[in-house]
Amino acid sequence: MSEKKRIDEPTGTETVGHEWDGIEELDTPMPRWWLLTLYATIIWAIGYVIVYPAIPLLNSATEGVFGWSSRGDYAMQVAERQKELEPIRQALVSTDIRKLNGSPELMQQAVEGGRSAFKVHCVQCHGSGAAGSKGYPNLNDDDWLWGGDLEAIEYTLIHGIRNPDHDKTRFSQMPAFGRDGILQSNEIQDLVSYVRLLSGREKQSTAARRGAALFEANCTVCHGPDAKGNRELGAPNLTDAISLYGLDRAALTETITNARYGVMPRWGQRLDPATIRMLAAYVHSLGGGETLPALEDIQEDTLDQVATNDQP
Repeated sequence: MSEKKRIDEPTGTETVGHEWDGIEELDTPMPRWWLLTLYATIIWAIGYVIVYPAIPLLNSATEGVFGWSSRGDYAMQVAERQKELEPIRQALVSTDIRKLNGSPELMQQAVEGGRSAFKVHCVQCHGSGAAGSKGYPNLNDDDWLWGGDLEAIEYTLIHGIRNPDHDKTRFSQMPAFGRDGILQSNEIQDLVSYVRLLSGREKQSTAARRGAALFEANCTVCHGPDAKGNRELGAPNLTDAISLYGLDRAALTETITNARYGVMPRWGQRLDPATIRMLAAYVHSLGGGETLPALEDIQEDTLDQVATNDQP
């Protein structure tokens, strides 16, 4: 290998001076546009570091001369949107929920707001389509444990279900007939047969007849003599084909033996009154919402009073 720079005659470009068996390498300079682009990106990068947050430090980062951040920009956009929605939220809170259906435009806005809030707070249990799953109720049907009108739904949202630290929560407790020794295993099986008979899952049988007597002695206090339930107690209707935990023999045996204790958060301590009202409107609109009783039949209990008592 020899080292001798020379001008390449065909191209007029100087070589780097290296030669391997007659093969030489041209020292072609970089295009000026490429160099200018490189210098521009270097200058831009230095400017970016000065203007925007860029360099991580031990407990923070450089803030930049503009003081801008993506988090701050997002918070500003959210605040602006909240300001735009504030008149709607105020109207929702100030309107008696029993009269909300009388304002179709406000009701529609509440439903749309509730749809968004549902995706954030409720889909984890009730599912994206509100169809629920085992242990979590389907909100699309008209089978309600505690009532399905707007006021009842809002109350459930505010106070939750079976929150032991809150005296206004919805609360019911079914005895654990097997675990507590109230019924023997064979009696539980008879009772299972009768409950399945009530919902049309089994035909009349000797076991079901024995179960009927057990039901009358142990279950009618809550579920009623007709087994259609009691909303004051949160006792479900046993004559339909809807069940939170299933109507097969294994599921009913588990329910009667050990009872169930499903809970729902009391959203009154987590969400503002307007968001709760939006959620109530959305759930009511899903298809199973019930009509409110007449205003004169309802004792006055405003959302503001409830919210004041419920905020932490």
